[in-house]
Amino acid sequence: MPGDGERGTGDASSWRPSAGLETIKARAELNGSVRAFFAAREVLEVETPILSAHATVDRYIDSFSTRDGQWLQTSPEFPMKRLLAAGFGAIFQIARVFRVEEQGRYHNTEFSMLEWYRPGFSMHALIDEVEALVETLAGLSGRFERLSYREAFLRHAGLDPFSADVAKLRTAAIGFGLIQSVDFTDEVEPDFWLDLLMSLRVSPRLGQQNPSFLYDFPASQAALSRIRPAQGSEPAVAERFELFWRGIELANGFHELTDADEQRARFVADQNWRRTQGKVVPPYDAHLIDALAAGLPDCSGVALGLDRLLMLKLGLPGLAATLAFDRRRA
Repeated sequence: MPGDGERGTGDASSWRPSAGLETIKARAELNGSVRAFFAAREVLEVETPILSAHATVDRYIDSFSTRDGQWLQTSPEFPMKRLLAAGFGAIFQIARVFRVEEQGRYHNTEFSMLEWYRPGFSMHALIDEVEALVETLAGLSGRFERLSYREAFLRHAGLDPFSADVAKLRTAAIGFGLIQSVDFTDEVEPDFWLDLLMSLRVSPRLGQQNPSFLYDFPASQAALSRIRPAQGSEPAVAERFELFWRGIELANGFHELTDADEQRARFVADQNWRRTQGKVVPPYDAHLIDALAAGLPDCSGVALGLDRLLMLKLGLPGLAATLAFDRRRA
């Protein structure tokens, strides 16, 4: 007799793959095309650990931990930056990454991320390369739209995200039917309202034909990117971008922060925020701080969700249909 851990689920079809054979072949072809694209540009493929003694302390990304106190990586970013600091030059990786509570039509807790870094590239030079890659992988033609964060909000939400106060942002969210008037009365951070409007009003309208790039985010949303100081009437902005296709985010890129002290301060601030919210507070990556202190070259980097790209390319109903086994069948 099988032990408890060896019994079936009761669903005779649950052993079957989530994706069909033709989709799995398309995934293999996609990965092959990625490798050919970067080989032609002399970008080195690397592999970095899935398990680490450190984890992201991002406010909105939660990591899986193991019994021995290690963490499954949510992105290969930190070890790849250590390779950059060690002089490896332009690098890319197709990585398996893991995020707690990311499950749904466009999410799976384990997924494939393509990440690459280009020393000497500006943010806009990397945007050009992302466009060339996505055109190649998805068989698209025609220029991708490029909008600043401010332009996107003015077009799709009718307000300037850099000058609107919390009251105006909240009123807009109510006016668009995103919340009820009694909801979130205690939220006083502009970024809460900007994220709400971005998620439910602005981003669903981006890239409905060809993909759209969004760039120059508020400085408060810099994450791991550099901040370009205010210039005259122009506000300070985070030198980061995102790529959307049919309203779905595909990629997130930065002109990378290279200042070790600033990065440490951001990590500590994020840890403090997580602590006040009652969230798990992982150790930040001290190896990354040491690498930045040793000297990270001026570079831009980007992460792109390969599962989502394949889903959109093939017109599949959700992410599970791109995976050999999604979380329910894993």
